[in-house]
Amino acid sequence: MAVDYRLAPEHPYPAALEDCVGAYRSLIDSGVPPRRIVLIGDSAGGNLTLVTLLALKGSGLPLPAAGICLSPVTDLAAKRDASARNVRKDVVLNLPSMSFFHESYLAGQDPHDPLISPLYADLIGLPPLLIQVGGDEILLEDAEKLAAKAVQAGVDATLRVYPGMWHVWQYFAPFLPEAEKAVEEIGQFVQSHT
Repeated sequence: MAVDYRLAPEHPYPAALEDCVGAYRSLIDSGVPPRRIVLIGDSAGGNLTLVTLLALKGSGLPLPAAGICLSPVTDLAAKRDASARNVRKDVVLNLPSMSFFHESYLAGQDPHDPLISPLYADLIGLPPLLIQVGGDEILLEDAEKLAAKAVQAGVDATLRVYPGMWHVWQYFAPFLPEAEKAVEEIGQFVQSHT
């Protein structure tokens, strides 16, 4: 199931999160066992994967089997400038576009809210996570911090950094060997947890 969640700027936070939680509830209500569900998202969708897991945990609903975050946005409060790591290497993301996306989504909300920036959340009790990130991404440091925090919280978190890859390179499967490898890893992760 792919969630056609509402998009900012027309629908800022918390619209997308509400839609993702609603889709999960719909699956559960239709009889799909949580142990057969894995949440996956890339970029902003990686953020939504994480905050959906956090919202589900907070609501007391049974959690899915696992979560997969591809190049996730984890910290909308981060201050990045031209000296930030990988700013000149990432061929997909750039600072002006990231700033626009963040401001559109936030619409004045506190970027430190854990349901906006999961890097500030209590991650204890989350299901296993696979985090894939490119070695040349602006978001590399975010993914590294998230993985470290998850492991510290006792989460079975796996960080895979693909050297030389850019933001959401997985889309280039089957044309790019690194993308093929990443997609294969995703498949194995899903099979091992469902």
